[in-house]
Amino acid sequence: MTHVLVIEDDPSIRSSLVRSLTARGHAVASAPSGMVGLQQALDDQPDVVLLDLGLPDLDGLSLLSMLRAVRNTPVIVVTARDDDPTVVKALDNGADDYVVKPFGMDQLEARIRAVLRRSDAGSDSQVSEVGELVVDAGGREALLAGERLDLTRREFDLLLYLAQHAGDVVTKREILAEVWNLPYGGSERTVDVHLSWLRRKLGETAAHPVYLHSVRGVGVRLVAPSGEPGDAP
Repeated sequence: MTHVLVIEDDPSIRSSLVRSLTARGHAVASAPSGMVGLQQALDDQPDVVLLDLGLPDLDGLSLLSMLRAVRNTPVIVVTARDDDPTVVKALDNGADDYVVKPFGMDQLEARIRAVLRRSDAGSDSQVSEVGELVVDAGGREALLAGERLDLTRREFDLLLYLAQHAGDVVTKREILAEVWNLPYGGSERTVDVHLSWLRRKLGETAAHPVYLHSVRGVGVRLVAPSGEPGDAP
């Protein structure tokens, strides 16, 4: 049984979601405001959170950032806001998916199944090692030469994806689809910015790469520094 937390201020939508999800076999809790929802997420540790952005006490994006600071619980943003900047900002802030109101319950159910599958896959204790870089999917931790890297959720997701495909050239479109869950949209500039931040934390630059090597017109690949174990040919 999946434990779902619905954070939604509209009482009719909230009760409808609780009723429909319960009928589909989920254990459902709900909260009418951001701070109440955050406390419930911390106390109950749900399997997935459905988050409205238009909350009465604080903006849903702020709540998302607060939740991401303490929990890796999958979050599906459920909102009437459908403008591209808001979608991108929500995904950058750590949302796992984004559903625009109105929506069908079959679609929402499918989105819940999808984020839970990705969460289960990411919880495996698989460790990727590339040179002195160690990325632990289960512990959501990255180490460089034994020192823990201070990464945001999205930076870690990006590094993990690249580490799991070490040696392969990965396109920015593939990264948007797999890391940002944007198979048909999103700006490649978002990937460029996050790669720049990641390079800085790895102690390198695009002009002087160590682990992250750009392939002009194609994408990027993660390889060990020349001569180190795990170095790609």
